[in-house]
Amino acid sequence: MKYFFTLFFVLIFSSSAYASGKIVSYKVNGEPYEGYFISPSPNATLILLIHDWDGLTDYEVKRANMLADMGYAVFAADLFGAGVRPTEVKDKRRHIGELYKDRKKMRSLLRGALETAKSESANARNVVAVGYCFGGAVVLELARSGADMKGFVTFHGGLSIPAGQDYSKTKGKLLILHGTADTSVTMDQFSKLAGELEEKGISHEMITYSGAPHAFTVFGSSRYREDADKKSWKRFTEFLNELSN
Repeated sequence: MKYFFTLFFVLIFSSSAYASGKIVSYKVNGEPYEGYFISPSPNATLILLIHDWDGLTDYEVKRANMLADMGYAVFAADLFGAGVRPTEVKDKRRHIGELYKDRKKMRSLLRGALETAKSESANARNVVAVGYCFGGAVVLELARSGADMKGFVTFHGGLSIPAGQDYSKTKGKLLILHGTADTSVTMDQFSKLAGELEEKGISHEMITYSGAPHAFTVFGSSRYREDADKKSWKRFTEFLNELSN
């Protein structure tokens, strides 16, 4: 993927459609972070978007812009730090590994991102969180934390439940969009999560797409599956519309 800033400035200066998009600098526990905010109107419903293991890149910017075109305000959070956009697999694993080991820090970063998102949006009620891969696992952490949000959505995200956690505090509805051919996040984990959500009485919908491997929505990737991407995006947008009614 291209670096976030490169694509950002290309978009800003090449099309007026993205004129409302901007980089947002913010701090969490004194450390600098840089997110991306776009809103088509002052009262647009807010979506908090969480990135994959390579940090906030052009992929999240594109998804944010797609949602803005549909009338939503989007804040794409930064969980790694200003300028930290790892490209090597070992570095990606290190950054997500640090947060998986420190759930307290992960939740602190989520609170900071959410506060920043709400400060940018005039309509911060009924917020929905969405995440991809690592971001999907993070969104579920947010759900388990008891965050007062309308909905939580994951695209091919991590589904395992950390030791000592459950969904008893979860508010809002969950939408899990998963690839049946995903070998990184297995169908056993998918099934276990379904059982946990049912046991805790959490409103949820879980869909798998045949032939779709891990990261099936990533444009240009060898894992990209157009059929699963389009179907999952369609269900996601329907879900957003249902939550707003």
